[in-house]
Amino acid sequence: MKINKWTLGLAAVGLVGLATEARAQTNGLLTTVSATTLSGYVDTSAVWNPGTGNANPAPYAFNAGKQDGFNVDSIDLRLQKALEEGQWSAGYVAELMFGPDSTGVTGDVAIRQAYVEFRVPIGNGLDFQFGRWDNLIGYESSDSYKNPNWTRSYGYSLEPTEHTGLLATYKFSDLITAQAGVVDTLTTVGINGRTTNPALETDPEGEKALVSLLSLTAPDSWGFLKGSTAYVGFDWGNGPAIGPRRDHFYLGGTINTPVKDLTVGAAYDYVTHEDLGGFNAGHAYAADLYLSYKVTDKLTVNGRAEYSEGAYWGLLEGDPAFKEVFALTGTVQYDLWANVISRLEIRWDHACDGGSPFGGTTVGVGSKKNEVLLAANLIYKF
Repeated sequence: MKINKWTLGLAAVGLVGLATEARAQTNGLLTTVSATTLSGYVDTSAVWNPGTGNANPAPYAFNAGKQDGFNVDSIDLRLQKALEEGQWSAGYVAELMFGPDSTGVTGDVAIRQAYVEFRVPIGNGLDFQFGRWDNLIGYESSDSYKNPNWTRSYGYSLEPTEHTGLLATYKFSDLITAQAGVVDTLTTVGINGRTTNPALETDPEGEKALVSLLSLTAPDSWGFLKGSTAYVGFDWGNGPAIGPRRDHFYLGGTINTPVKDLTVGAAYDYVTHEDLGGFNAGHAYAADLYLSYKVTDKLTVNGRAEYSEGAYWGLLEGDPAFKEVFALTGTVQYDLWANVISRLEIRWDHACDGGSPFGGTTVGVGSKKNEVLLAANLIYKF
């Protein structure tokens, strides 16, 4: 083939066109990647339980298996493209969780959250999440660094952690936000898990649940109370595989006080029919009171008092008499290093029924009516 100036010219034009198209595709990819954020954390701890025997630890979430040793609690990775302020906007969240604590959150696989979110220009903007997302109700989070204490409350232990379904959120104003969703089940099961209730019906297509939360925020005109929050939640749907449907009522809030940097929190969970291994364990409730005082920019002191009652605790410990528990937790947090949360915590759990459900060397046969925990917690956030 004879190469002349016209051939070279056409080749040059073609190369420029290919380069321009490649640059456009690369710019589009970079734009998409730049809009996505990566965040997460590594959560570790060291625990000491004074006394002999750890076969029956107190039955709050994530406590079992951590006694008298060093622990990797969880590792969390989150990719997110947030919604924009435009009339029509879409984004996503893909969050993975690993480690011993993750099994109580994710259910069966490492996927904690995976949903597409989108905004519809109705009023102030109606937001939707379609997929799997964190439970709405509760004072505490599955992410321990967001909580005033490292150990979880009995209220958190009664609540589901994740739902798969469709959630709608509407912000009426800076003071009022409402959320409502339709989900597969109220309990935390597999990522696409279903629960059926043969005592009521046999058609799984009708076995859906409803979740909701109303959030209220005090305005600036309320003086020292400004920024205080209150929450009302109600869930309804399948509970145990055998038995009636379940209602879950939740009330909670955080109140600012006249004392600078001192806040008071409270939460109340009531479950009509708690699920234990597919059976109806009866009602259960938990009441929690929180105090938090920020001493300096780096030093915070947090306290929690709680009482919980329900057959759930007794069945879990193998002791039918153990149905009431009272607990006190004190936590000192000092942020010495950048991006690191460092905490020291002491916790006391007391069986109020007079039995000795804790400790011991045989599962189901306790030796102590009181359990004391001393813990150190280090979390790196990125």
